[in-house]
Amino acid sequence: MEFSAIQIAELLNGKVEGDSEAKVNKLSKIEEGEPNSLSFLANPAYQEYLYTTDASIVIVNKDFQLEKPVKETCTLIRVDNAYECFAKLLETYNQIKNNKTGIDDRAVISSSAKVGDNVYIGACVVIGENAQIGNNVKIYPNTYVGDNVTIGDNTIVFSGVNIHQDCVIGKHCTFHSGVVIGGDGFGFAPNSENNYNKVPQIGNVIIEDHVEVGSNTTIDRATLGSTVIKKGVKLDNLIQVAHNVVIGENTVIASQTGIAGSTKIGKNCMIGGQVGIVGHLNIADGVKIAAQSGIGTSIEKEGMIVQGSPAFYIGDYKRAYVGFRKLPEILDKLKELENKIK
Repeated sequence: MEFSAIQIAELLNGKVEGDSEAKVNKLSKIEEGEPNSLSFLANPAYQEYLYTTDASIVIVNKDFQLEKPVKETCTLIRVDNAYECFAKLLETYNQIKNNKTGIDDRAVISSSAKVGDNVYIGACVVIGENAQIGNNVKIYPNTYVGDNVTIGDNTIVFSGVNIHQDCVIGKHCTFHSGVVIGGDGFGFAPNSENNYNKVPQIGNVIIEDHVEVGSNTTIDRATLGSTVIKKGVKLDNLIQVAHNVVIGENTVIASQTGIAGSTKIGKNCMIGGQVGIVGHLNIADGVKIAAQSGIGTSIEKEGMIVQGSPAFYIGDYKRAYVGFRKLPEILDKLKELENKIK
């Protein structure tokens, strides 16, 4: 699709500086700008590219001061916040790109399932008995939706996702390829023969509104009750969320983090990549956990920042790390002192 500078300015409540009829049909980074592309400048480190870019339209902040003229082929749109406005355009672009509708003839939908209006259901999708699919839902090819699953309005389920029986998905959610929701939790009990008997996992997963889950992340069903992902949570790729975990509102978690069973994480937390969290813990609201940390005990203080394995207060960790890096020097001095004493 093609848009003019004036159309984009009206969408962003911005002001055109240059050719209001300049047209764009693609997006680009400012350093890789090409004719008929739209870019933006928010980071001063990229300012030099504004004067050399071939992008037809560039979004800049209202208060940005030009050091020299831009190319005649480059039109500026001045806005309050260039980064936020470009993000808004990306979202609009995504909506247009993903605006598919219709049910593919190769989809298999149970006769007892209820499907809303204006949906897209791709080839080789399987929807089980008594499933409920809301309005404007998009389910891409090769996806499985189990019996009694509910998916709320405006949710997008990309290809290759598995949503197992009885799980509940809210509105405006996004699930990327390879996500598994409602697989069995890791429940086994040792027996007298030193083998393990499987403990049936008969709960479900409840995911509230505006949640996004990255590719190949797994969220296990509860043994009893529910594993709960609350409103606004954002999960990166390759995360393991175990049975009966609860993740609070607007918490964000980076890739390769593993959360063991029955741990409860508060709202507005930020958890870095490759973090390991032991089961049956409580993490307070607003806690920040640095990447590659190991959490073995509950964190009760709200807003605390921790690092290390086992993790502790980040200020103490940094001081301890300085000492650790100097340890060879300290050992040499200690050996020197021992020799002098001898």
